[in-house]
Amino acid sequence: MLIDTNKAAFIAVDIQNDFCPGGALAVPDGDSVVPLINSLAEGFELCVATQDWHPRSHISFASSHPGAKAYDAVVVAGRDATLWPDHCVQGTAGADFHPAFRVEPYRLVIRKGFRQALDSYSAFFENDGTTPTGLDGYLRGLDASIVVIAGLALDYCVHYSAIDAARLGYRVFVVRDATRAVGSPPGSVERTLADLAARGVAIIGSGEVFR
Repeated sequence: MLIDTNKAAFIAVDIQNDFCPGGALAVPDGDSVVPLINSLAEGFELCVATQDWHPRSHISFASSHPGAKAYDAVVVAGRDATLWPDHCVQGTAGADFHPAFRVEPYRLVIRKGFRQALDSYSAFFENDGTTPTGLDGYLRGLDASIVVIAGLALDYCVHYSAIDAARLGYRVFVVRDATRAVGSPPGSVERTLADLAARGVAIIGSGEVFR
């Protein structure tokens, strides 16, 4: 599979300390994707990174809901939501990019989840599904029609970024070996991959990107 990188944007999702081993919301084996993502980014002229950027006491934190526990399923502002440990708090080491992540190729960093009362998984929209991050306008202004997505975590922020990109009309590829998953609840990876395929998102290996 050959991707026309002249029309493509590479999106590296949330390569942050808190999502890597030892972090507050560690994705199993999350740091193992960093070298591959660094290598992939070298092949694209247009690279975008996302960064969770939560204020303290963010609505998605279990600590903001008395009596609740991390990973509880709740309804917040009329929407189904998962509560998380405090993570990627603005200005903390946990919110920083992983030290091995090479930031030089990236033209834009999208900081998401910075609104106190609104969480954000997708690189394109906050979790209300309507509040934009600005990424769509940026990509269209540069005539990008393809997005290639990798990063953390497959079954949350990568998933939501990919389905929003498909909904917006982009041709979408997820580089499976350059992602890792939370894996909770059980079966989330299988459901994610099936949902992406049903929406026309191509699941590829890193060896297929430039072949």
